[in-house]
This record gives sequence, C-alpha cells and structure tokens, in this order.
Amino acid sequence: MTVNQRDDMERLRRVRLANVRQELTAPVTAIVGYGEILREAVCELGLDDILPDLDRMLGAARSLHAGVDHLLDLESAPELFTDSNIAEVERRLRHDLRTPMSAIKGYSELVLDDLNGRGGKSVRTDLEIIIAEVSHLLDRLDVIVDFTRRESAEGGLGPALDPAASRMFNGIVRSVRPVDAAEPPHAKLTGHILVVDDLPSNRDLLVRRLKRDGHRTTEADGGIAALRAVVGQDFDLILLDVMMPDLNGFDVLTQLKSDQRTRDIPVIMVSALTEMDAVIRCIEEGAEDYLSKPVNSTLLRARIGASLERRSWQTRERQYLDRLEQEKEHYENLLLNILPRHIVGRINGGEELIADRFDEVTVLFADLAGFTEKSSHLSPASVVKYLNHMFSVFDHVVRELGVEKIKMIGDAYMVVAGAPEPQAQHAEIVGELALRMVERAEAVNKAYEMPLQLRIGVHTGPVVGGIIGTHRFLYDVWGDTVNVASRLEATGVPGRIQLSETTARRIADWFELEERGPVSIKGKGQMTTFFLTGRKPPKGAD
Repeated sequence: MTVNQRDDMERLRRVRLANVRQELTAPVTAIVGYGEILREAVCELGLDDILPDLDRMLGAARSLHAGVDHLLDLESAPELFTDSNIAEVERRLRHDLRTPMSAIKGYSELVLDDLNGRGGKSVRTDLEIIIAEVSHLLDRLDVIVDFTRRESAEGGLGPALDPAASRMFNGIVRSVRPVDAAEPPHAKLTGHILVVDDLPSNRDLLVRRLKRDGHRTTEADGGIAALRAVVGQDFDLILLDVMMPDLNGFDVLTQLKSDQRTRDIPVIMVSALTEMDAVIRCIEEGAEDYLSKPVNSTLLRARIGASLERRSWQTRERQYLDRLEQEKEHYENLLLNILPRHIVGRINGGEELIADRFDEVTVLFADLAGFTEKSSHLSPASVVKYLNHMFSVFDHVVRELGVEKIKMIGDAYMVVAGAPEPQAQHAEIVGELALRMVERAEAVNKAYEMPLQLRIGVHTGPVVGGIIGTHRFLYDVWGDTVNVASRLEATGVPGRIQLSETTARRIADWFELEERGPVSIKGKGQMTTFFLTGRKPPKGAD
C-alpha cells in the first residue's frame, strides 16, 4: 500500500468515526441537557421523593456521554480503529453504550410513573423527550456503530453515510488533524506572550512550542514574578498556571483584571485542575480561556491564535474609538466656534428646536466708522488682514468677560450679555467690554496706521434667542432691544460709546457717564442717550 493509499484510509477512518460521533453525541448531549433542566424543575416543584431515581438517570446519561468520548477517541488509541480491530470496536460500543442507555430509559420510565396524578406537565414533557431520544438510540445503535457497512467494496464511503455529511466531516477531520508546525493556523498573527509557571519543565515546553510558532516569549517562575513582569513590559497574551506556591493563578488573575493598565491583556489559564468550579472561577474573574494539562499543542495553538485575533480587534476598536473621540472633539470645537457652549450642549442632548425668551439682556453693536470708504482704496488681502486682526482682538475680550459674540456683518460686530445663559450684571459687563474694545481698537489702528475709530451702541431690554437655519446655522437674538442697540450705534459718534437711558441707569454706579441729550432714533422718536466715558474708582478708594 502506498503512502497516499494509507493517508486515504486514515482519512476514511476519521470520517467514519466523526460520523458515528456526530450521530451519538448530539442526542446524548441533548439527553444530559434535558436531564439537568429536569432536575432543576423537580427541585422547584418540591418533588424530592423522585430525586433519587432522577439522579440515577442523570448519572447514567453523564456516563453515556463520557463513554462516547472515550470509546470514540481515535487520538488516544489509534490502533483500535484498524481494519483488523474494527469488529471488536463495534462489539465494545454496542455493549458499553447500551448499558447506560437502558438505565436512562428504565429510570426515566420509573420517574414518569411516579409523576402520575401529581402535576408537573413540563417535567412529564421533558421525561417523554428523554425516553423518546434514548429509545431511538437503542433502536438504531446497531446501525450507527456498524463501521463495515459504511464502506463500499472499493474502500470508499457507502450509502449509509450521507454524501453531504461525508464532505462536511471530511473537512472537519482534516481541520483538526495535528497541524504541522511549519504551517500553524495562526502563524501570521504572533505576539509577545508571558509564560507563568513555577515548574521549569512546563515553562520550557510551552516556550519552545510558542517560539516554533513565531511568538516572542518572557518567562515568570511564579505569580509575584508575573506581576513584576507586566509592570515594565507590554504583553499581547499571558499563559498563567493556577497552582503556584507563592501566589496562585486565581489571585494573579484578579490583580491583573483589577488594574487599568493590564485588564485588557487576554489571559489563558493552564492547569492540571479539571474541576468545573476552577474553570468557572477563572472565566468569572476574566480569563479568556482555560486549558487542562497536559496541554494539547494543536488546541493551544488554536486558543492562542483566537485570543490574539480578539486582542487585535480590540486594539483596532480602541484606535477607532480614539479617532471617533477626536473627531467628536473636533466637531464640538467647530460648533463652539459658531455657537455658545450652552447651546451646543442642548443640541447634543437631542433638542431640535431651540428658542428662549430672556426678560433682560444687554446688546452691543460696534462699527468701524469710515471703514467702507477706506477699504475701497486697499487691496482685498489688506482688508481681510486688518479685519481679522481687529475682530480677533475683540473675540479675545469677549472670551475674557464671558459674553457671547452673536455675529459679524462686514465691519460690524454684535455681542449680547445675559443670553443664552443668564448673567446678573450683564449691563456692567458690557460697559467694561465696550471700554476695552475702544482701547484695543486704538492699539490695532496704530499698528496698521489706520485713522479709523470704533463707534458703539448699547441698549438693555428683553430679547428672544434661538437657532436659525439648518445649513450653516447660527445662534441669534431678536427683538426691539436689538433694533435699538443697532440704531444707537448708527447714530453714535466715532470713538465714543452711546448708551440708552435704560443701560445708563443700570451702570451709573460703576462708570463715568456723560448725558448727550435727546437723539432721534428711527421707530422710537426722541430718546435721551448717554456717552460712557470711563470707569469710576472702586468705592472706598482715595
């Protein structure tokens, strides 16, 4: 027989075995699962007298499950599945599996009889399912474990094995065969792995396997050494033993997962402990996986590959979230350049229509007197440069005093204090703003040798504020107060700050004022106005 023929025969045996395992494992797993659910239901119903027979049934089901795994394990005893021994394998399967099947059926029927007239409809239904499953298995056991009838005269798969199932199992068996170290499934995905075990031989074995697969490794001979190692180095994965004399793996795992710096490093527990409690505790503490010693090299490689892949995805996810956060911050900064912070918060909170009434605010309009005529003799670049410098200075003052710039129109500049967030001393703040704007405008004009003067109008009263537009939207305020402030600026004097009488009364204790007298204001007629000339000394000062 050639090497290829032997490989084909070996593959055929694996396919036959996989088919038998599938036909047995699926119903047996279902029986165990129904049995466990059934026991919980019986305990909840308080039917304690039927628990002994139910536990015997469940014990037989678990024994059957273990028997299927043991008797159909080609890896542990490949010599049993040769052509010369196949008949003996069939005999053992029929004998060793029929016994627990019969016990399951017998005890289930006893429990079902005990339930007569005692309610528990769902319990009866589950018992009937178990009896039906095991009865079906008993009826078909001879056919299921008949390996010889699964081969044709040419040595291929016979009609007892469905062609589609054959292709599926053939693929599965090929995928789980011992993988050659030169071509591991996850060879392209390597990382820095910390191997933690108090036994040098165990560490050496793991490290050698890992290095063959292209990983970089660091060793730690105990729990304390592992915790020291993660402080100074970055790891993509940790293989952590459970039983160690200085600090056991459970405690190491707990500390790793409680530390912000190390909590995201995947940890695979490796231990001789096979008790389910130990496995559950590790998973609950945050372990990625749990492997029992001696570690199967193929399984280890697969688990490491899967963990590193998840780690890679998590890293990409964090990077994506970081970029998303940066974009969000950039977006909010852009919004804050055109909208008040308070309004941005309301938009982010989901508000679609933002409109508020403010009983009293103070509005300021400023304009560069003569700018239109002067700009006609300047280049566009010079005009933009000058306005940008001037308004940037105004913006800085506005931020200093915590008021809101509403908009710029040409060389006009509009500010409101008291909206969208109320301010108790809005008039006094705008008075200080106006003086600073005049002072700093003079400094900018000197730098550009511009003979322009700032003209400012200020009025206090009620307004309505809100967002307007859906494209290039902005926050604006409307009302008679806005109109009056604009007209006070238009009728003002270059280099001076004109106030309405309402504003003047509000700030008289803080600023020096000069009455101008009646001024004709469009839509208002004659209004008494004042010029703001300076700050009063603090009370109590000499």
